[in-house]
Amino acid sequence: MNIEQFYPLFSKANKVTIDSRKIESNDIFFAFSGDNFDAATLAEKAISDGALAVIVERKDFENTARNIFYVPSTLDFLQALAVYHRNQLDIPFIGLTGSNGKTTTKELIHAVLSEKYNVQYTYGNLNNHIGVPLTILSVKPGHEMAVIEMGANHQKEIELLCTIAKPDYGYITNFGKAHLEGFGGFEGVIKGKSELYDYLKEYNKTIVVNENDSIQVDKTENYEPKITFGKKDSDYYFESYSEDHCVGLSYQGTKALSKLTGNYNFTNLCAAVSLGLHFGIDQEKIKHAIESYTPTNMRSQIVKKEGKTLVLDTYNANPSSMAVSLSNFITFEGSKSIIIGDMLELGEESMVEHQNILKQALELGFDEIITVGGNFKKVNLTTLSFENTQELIEYLKLNGIQSDNILLKASRGISLEKALDFI
Repeated sequence: MNIEQFYPLFSKANKVTIDSRKIESNDIFFAFSGDNFDAATLAEKAISDGALAVIVERKDFENTARNIFYVPSTLDFLQALAVYHRNQLDIPFIGLTGSNGKTTTKELIHAVLSEKYNVQYTYGNLNNHIGVPLTILSVKPGHEMAVIEMGANHQKEIELLCTIAKPDYGYITNFGKAHLEGFGGFEGVIKGKSELYDYLKEYNKTIVVNENDSIQVDKTENYEPKITFGKKDSDYYFESYSEDHCVGLSYQGTKALSKLTGNYNFTNLCAAVSLGLHFGIDQEKIKHAIESYTPTNMRSQIVKKEGKTLVLDTYNANPSSMAVSLSNFITFEGSKSIIIGDMLELGEESMVEHQNILKQALELGFDEIITVGGNFKKVNLTTLSFENTQELIEYLKLNGIQSDNILLKASRGISLEKALDFI
């Protein structure tokens, strides 16, 4: 089976899935093999459940009469199918990556552009070598734009994803201290994320630049075409303001207040609005998009509970995002407690980075500081510390937190959001 032969069948499908539990009528199921389970064993059942076709990488499970097709590698075939499909699509693709804020920015871009266009975009955090192809394969003939989030924790990953997604526009939210272990330090982060710039430059595509970010400015100096924001002489200039812990922006007299907390989200708003203006969307519609977007993904999410204001930011954490979260949270009015969990994938920098964050928290003078995770526990000798979230929950069952405002911030692996019900 080759891509050209298979593509007409794909064109008739409802969607592509790698999850046998989510198979619906007329789907295509890619049977990925894991360390402990071979999904090829589910091929016949998938067809019986209504799948249009199944791709397996075990020859003994092939049954072409039932549309079960063998390929040497399901991953390679998935990626090749995505590339082939992408080549058939004559619509703008917007690619974005970055150390912090890329998912929130992706959601905002989608919200803004959807005011005028039918936009497909990355669902959740399907932003890796499997998720990006799945997103591309979900683009249908009726879509007019696509927004593709690209994540990475090693060199050359963004380069690969660009060859699959082939973005026409690209934006890097920032360069921060994330995945230091995989990238080999901060300079490695810059190099790895800049692979998006490398692709865009090679194919003369458009780069979106925050001109308040010196790295972005340096990496795109003397390059055209680009869309700029941040400075008064940029293509687009915005002013920030805030109300009730939420950040907003003003452009040519039109003000839009988001439901996102944190001044660090201002640039995320700017990027989304810049693209909206570039693609001719009316300012009032952009205002509607910004003010209607409600974060529900554990990223800068404000939760009101029993008279308290909780900031739930537990989907990701690294030294850069943790530092700005603490600086933002200290500005809240009233008493403030923080529950901060380990920042993962920092390699040999882990100890010093956890020490730095704890030092910052102590200097800011929060009313209560609670840490969760083994990394923080090693360096936290002065405040309440727990080995894991379950230990925290057991403590919270017996002890309440009295502060008016509570911040929960940690890497995904800490699952700190599980403590929310006990606060």
